[in-house]
Amino acid sequence: MDPWLHIVGIGEDGMDGLTPATRAVVEAADVIVGGDRHHALSPAIRAERLSWPSPFDALIDQLQALKGRRVVVLATGDPLWYSVGARIGRAIPPGEITYHPQLSAFQLAAARMGWSMADLETLTVHGRPVAQMIAFIQPDQRLLILTTGAETPAQIAAFLTARGFGRSPMTVLAAMGGPDEARFEGLAESWDHKVPAFNTLAVECVAASDAALMPRVPGLEDGLFRHDGTMTKREVRAATLAKLMPMRGALMWDVGCGCGSVAVEWMRAARYARAIGIEPRPDRRTMAADNAQALGTPRLELVEGEAPDALAGLEAPDAIFIGGGLSAATIDACWDALRPLGRLVANSVTLESEALLLEAHKARGGDLVRLSVDRAEPLGGFTGWRPQMPVVQWSLVKR
Repeated sequence: MDPWLHIVGIGEDGMDGLTPATRAVVEAADVIVGGDRHHALSPAIRAERLSWPSPFDALIDQLQALKGRRVVVLATGDPLWYSVGARIGRAIPPGEITYHPQLSAFQLAAARMGWSMADLETLTVHGRPVAQMIAFIQPDQRLLILTTGAETPAQIAAFLTARGFGRSPMTVLAAMGGPDEARFEGLAESWDHKVPAFNTLAVECVAASDAALMPRVPGLEDGLFRHDGTMTKREVRAATLAKLMPMRGALMWDVGCGCGSVAVEWMRAARYARAIGIEPRPDRRTMAADNAQALGTPRLELVEGEAPDALAGLEAPDAIFIGGGLSAATIDACWDALRPLGRLVANSVTLESEALLLEAHKARGGDLVRLSVDRAEPLGGFTGWRPQMPVVQWSLVKR
């Protein structure tokens, strides 16, 4: 089938910024779908105008109902870079769509800043929790961020300042490529600009000597988490995440998630990684939610209940960590739910749960290791080694 749907990127320079071929497509449209600002950028076109539906998920049904007519969807910049084109492309066969990209806000912002796009992180918090950007606050990192409104730069400035990055230069770029283009500059710790609602933020992260160091490699300091003492400690957590193998967009179940340290680090370690934490205690679910917000993974999903009953109906995971509520029934339920090539890791600190892992290893194979960590601590006027409780870890890949 020939393409019937054209998704056109348009910038602040409107129709003048389109190539002749793309402009002809828009001018020949029977129906144009877009937001108010998109329609305002193409005022002379005589076509039926439709606005984004509410709820936005109704867009696909709206477009499918227009099949057989010449349909143009107007999007900002590059329709496939954090834009509506990707959402449409997941629902409508690619052979029915023609994309017409324009310069993205990231490309324009990088050009304005003189930054190489190969050497920075591109993020969006547009319509998403702003706290997601916290995971990318690292020394000497350059960030380009699509914001969600006029208030977003101030929120990000507060995140930076609270973590010891208050001296980070921030630049807000608004209406790039149009007659009303504007630029606002300042430091995170003193940011007080009132900026337009539609803007892109550039941040150059500058760390103070006491800044919180939060790499995306697993093994964050225990003190960065709010917890009640029961948690997967730093060294064991790093070894656990290595066996869980975080991957882009993958889903993990954290069974008995406690304060959520493993789930949070899983989500930080790979772009768009997701996690569901299953935890019966409300106080620990609260701690997990607080940790997720503070460490840049606000989309951690928390489920009340105990395994294995609470696992019923959850989306099949790519990885499972059993840190609490270990039982033979839980192991069986997790193994059955795990997707092919999924990773299962279970940790034990008691003799009773260790016996379960020995039986599981005997029945299913995998790796069985004993992790011991000693930490140097004051001992009178000297320093000595204080052993932590050893952890028995069983892990395997579902093949």
